[in-house]
Amino acid sequence: MTTVTQTPAKSTKPVDWSKWVRFALLVMAGGTIYKLANLKDAFYVPMQEALGLNHTEIGTLLSVNSIVATALFVVGGFLADRFSTRILIPLGLMGAGALGLYLSTFPGFSTLLVLFALLAACSDCLVWPALLKSIRQLGGPKEQGRLFGLLEGGRGIVDTAVAFSALGIFVLLGSGTGGFRAAISFYAIIDIAVGLLLFLLLRTRTAEQDLADGQPAPAKQKTGLGEIWHAAKLPQLWWVSFTVFMVYVVYCGLTYFIPYLTYVYGLPVALVGAYGIINQYGLKILGGPIGGVLSDKVFKSASRYIRLAFLCLIPVVAVLLLLPADPGSQVPAMIVTLLFSLIVFTMRGVFWAPMDEVGIPEQISGTAFGIACLVGYAPGMFAFIGYGAILDANPGAGGYHIVFIVLAALALVGAAVSSGLARIAKARRAATAA
Repeated sequence: MTTVTQTPAKSTKPVDWSKWVRFALLVMAGGTIYKLANLKDAFYVPMQEALGLNHTEIGTLLSVNSIVATALFVVGGFLADRFSTRILIPLGLMGAGALGLYLSTFPGFSTLLVLFALLAACSDCLVWPALLKSIRQLGGPKEQGRLFGLLEGGRGIVDTAVAFSALGIFVLLGSGTGGFRAAISFYAIIDIAVGLLLFLLLRTRTAEQDLADGQPAPAKQKTGLGEIWHAAKLPQLWWVSFTVFMVYVVYCGLTYFIPYLTYVYGLPVALVGAYGIINQYGLKILGGPIGGVLSDKVFKSASRYIRLAFLCLIPVVAVLLLLPADPGSQVPAMIVTLLFSLIVFTMRGVFWAPMDEVGIPEQISGTAFGIACLVGYAPGMFAFIGYGAILDANPGAGGYHIVFIVLAALALVGAAVSSGLARIAKARRAATAA
């Protein structure tokens, strides 16, 4: 007699397409909101020429932008816990677009300072904390690395497409002042268009949808400053914040690969612009998802991966310092700097994932992200001025080499800080398993 064994059918959970539509809309917002404040990524040299700025003045604009952002991150987190992302994110995008249209008139330096401050209010107060909270709510604990990695990768795709389009306009119009003006206007119009699109299409997830998917409805938020104090008292939040700080202070150094290749290796402006787009945006496409997969699948911990990535930066800097500073080493210099940037972007892709790993309560996650942004992005207040001052005081390849040595030292400090974060995460996993 033959016994037939039936294999139980595998239960497959249907794909939540609404989740991924929301994710795609958020990626569009994240990939466009910082274009105007970061013109230097693809147009560093045109900024110097059209606006009459030196390294230190560009650094000052970026620092003012970061100072205002830092002051408003907690406010942004506070707003994200109370108001709909459908209102906050489009408002920030359209506000940035309006500022960009005025920026295209090439105002004086004092007005530029005000514009860069207002761009920070639009992006880092209205958009970014709300966007981070929305991304965290899209998935459970085992998806955080991948979701944040895909966010960074998706932003890279949007960043690259938009930036190459702007660069194409710049080149098409002669790579001069007129082309630069048109590129700025293009960025501004894109911000306004994306903001309008999100207002029309983005929908806030309801408590009923959460319950239908088996997720608990979020607790009703209290009004006042109590939750800010609650979040600020969490020691694990500060470990996350300082790890982000160390990644970001190294990330700020990527900006100077662009003038380094221009002035030391003699690359033409259009080619360096393309390199800058790849270096600052294109590598997000690879770096974010790679960091997410390595964190979730290989290391089972974003904090452990970040520690290793910091250590990997040090030998890359050593190779960069050993390269001859002459046009014959153009290609090796581009490859080594791109490798350094790729490693940094794998860290940027997952440096928010430890928020879940160390147990930050979701009901205060908007406020927690605001506090962590305040600390984590603080290097923008001083790093660009510091790096720019080094370059202005030490003309030629020597100044850039000093900056690269500083980056290696910071990577070593970052490895130590992320080791502390990894210990906190390990202790929480052990306590949860017990």
